[in-house]
Amino acid sequence: MERKLASEFPQELLNLFDLYVHGDIDRRAFLDGAQKFAVGGVTATMLYESLAPNYAWAQQVPKDDKRIAVDNISVDSQLGHGSIKGHFAKPAKAAGKLPAVLVIHENRGLNPYIEDVARRAATENFIAFAPDGLTSAGGYPGNDEAGGKLFQGVDKQKMAEDFIAAARWLKARPDCNGKVGVVGFCFGGGMSNTLAVRMGADLSAAAPYYGGQAPAADVPKIKAPLLLHYASLDTRINGNWPAYEEALKANHATYTMHMYEGANHGFHNDTTPRYDKAAAELSWKRTMDFFNKYLRG
Repeated sequence: MERKLASEFPQELLNLFDLYVHGDIDRRAFLDGAQKFAVGGVTATMLYESLAPNYAWAQQVPKDDKRIAVDNISVDSQLGHGSIKGHFAKPAKAAGKLPAVLVIHENRGLNPYIEDVARRAATENFIAFAPDGLTSAGGYPGNDEAGGKLFQGVDKQKMAEDFIAAARWLKARPDCNGKVGVVGFCFGGGMSNTLAVRMGADLSAAAPYYGGQAPAADVPKIKAPLLLHYASLDTRINGNWPAYEEALKANHATYTMHMYEGANHGFHNDTTPRYDKAAAELSWKRTMDFFNKYLRG
């Protein structure tokens, strides 16, 4: 299927799809709402299929890329679900100890896009681990719709402990320099903020993408520098930014926020039309520069 751009869809339809992706409406409600845009021989189902992920588009770094070494591993998580599985990647040839990056997925589990993001980080000379928050439910089921349904049934507090355990495991690895950062997308963006609160000074940097903000009362616990990426059309998430920024300023937190004009929630995800190539590439460069600054010193 040929990739379409967000600009080829009405913004109202994209917003409707965003509600579906985040569980505010089910597929039937999306299809009912999309019916008004089904014109010229295009059905609501066809619109759904054109907006749904196509993971063939996401592979920037194949698993057999000679620059990296990859593995699927399991990490102990005694305060969470006992263990959490994930996709591990590191440079094939590394001199000395390296910084580590935890990559946290959206609310669908560890899909091929997020695995690829971990491999992208490895090509930038980081140790990377992308855990699967659906491990306790059998793991990512192979498609996002089924993954979203499983995600709703997982204990979110225990899932948070799983991600914290994964970050601490990375930090303690003998080939790690003792510094770990986190980058997350959508749900993973919110979880990145949560890890900044929960881990305090044990986390060296956090780069949330369009993620839910930490409560203002928890902001004093944040010690890691933050690099926050937001999409200007993502009003659902952006509404809470002013209060978050006020709390960050009041507590003298180190943070930088970038608002990507004309971009939709999910703009970094290169498997759907919401992908914005310019915003995705610029934000990723900023993220790598940010991690190089705070994780290598």
